[in-house]
Amino acid sequence: MNYIKHLTEDILPFWLDNAIDEKQGGIFTQLDEKGNIYGTEKSVWFQGRALYIFSFAYNCGIKDERLLCAAKKIFEFLPKCGDENHRMAFTVTREGEEIQKRRYWFSETFAAIGCCEYYLATGDENAKTLAEKYFGVAFSIYSDPSKTTPKFNPDTVKLHALSPCMILLSTSHVLRKIDPEKYDPIAKDMTKDILLHLTDKGLLENVSFDGKAVDTPVGRTVNPGHSLEAAWFLMVQSELTDDPVLFEKAKKIIDISMKLGLYDGGIIAFCDCDSKPANALEWDMKLWWPQCEAMIANKMCYLKTGEKKYLDWYNEIEKYVEEHFVDRENGEWYGYLHYDGTVANTLKGNIFKGPFHIPRMLLLLDRMEKQAYNKQKLLIM
Repeated sequence: MNYIKHLTEDILPFWLDNAIDEKQGGIFTQLDEKGNIYGTEKSVWFQGRALYIFSFAYNCGIKDERLLCAAKKIFEFLPKCGDENHRMAFTVTREGEEIQKRRYWFSETFAAIGCCEYYLATGDENAKTLAEKYFGVAFSIYSDPSKTTPKFNPDTVKLHALSPCMILLSTSHVLRKIDPEKYDPIAKDMTKDILLHLTDKGLLENVSFDGKAVDTPVGRTVNPGHSLEAAWFLMVQSELTDDPVLFEKAKKIIDISMKLGLYDGGIIAFCDCDSKPANALEWDMKLWWPQCEAMIANKMCYLKTGEKKYLDWYNEIEKYVEEHFVDRENGEWYGYLHYDGTVANTLKGNIFKGPFHIPRMLLLLDRMEKQAYNKQKLLIM
């Protein structure tokens, strides 16, 4: 796979040509197989995520002015998606009026990385200020869960979830570009919180607050895509901190996750670490984004160690992606496959799928190969 060719000919044009709202600003993500818009409600996750991707691609050397034009329209729309305290919605109308606000604060983290990268692309000081404000909102809720509605009743079930500390680690890696002294300590703390979830059976989605496995379906759940994404986040952290012990833990996560999640060439959505029935109905589907995270993690581990099994895993998934996910006629990837690799839904975008995991993967794979060739640290973010 030629990463930059695929990115600039098949992925970015699909969104730049079809998804930018030239009238109201922002980006649509409800796109069908050919790029036609089938719904105009806007994912707030993707206002931040798309802002990040378009700005990051520009910062990585793809000097297409359309990227900055699209980023500007999204950046100017973004404040409509939040309140005066920078607490953001989950979905909004085309005009930016709130439809739904959820208990979690992932919209804010994606807004933070988008504004940070836009600042680096343009020098707009307002973007830098907003990046730090959005991060502050997210981190304050993580630090004090009483500020939002908990997923589980804390009086009944005391569980520590993996995804929040994962997102804050990767967000810290982006924001450290503007203030390493502020964000490096947060990254260190989030690394510790992620490692609470590491067991010999897998990186568990939920554990007790002291890091013990909980023998329930929720406690035994492994999301292989999340695990592999966390692994490469930890590898970046190990490079930043010169910590070979942390790298070995990340490597362990890859080894376990690939054994749990790889079936017939692709990564499945969920599994039970004890091989009991998986709770999620879509457990055996193959979604687009776990393939991306698996490719990043395995290629990074191979470039760092030279161990052939990681290259073999990478090649296996890349082959699967090219045969089943990539739509060579219309551009972009299908997002949802059945277990057997057939397309379950022809949409190219929805509230959860848009320009993020695929273009990020392509940019990072290109970046890490160049860094490895130049014998540099793999600081791919």
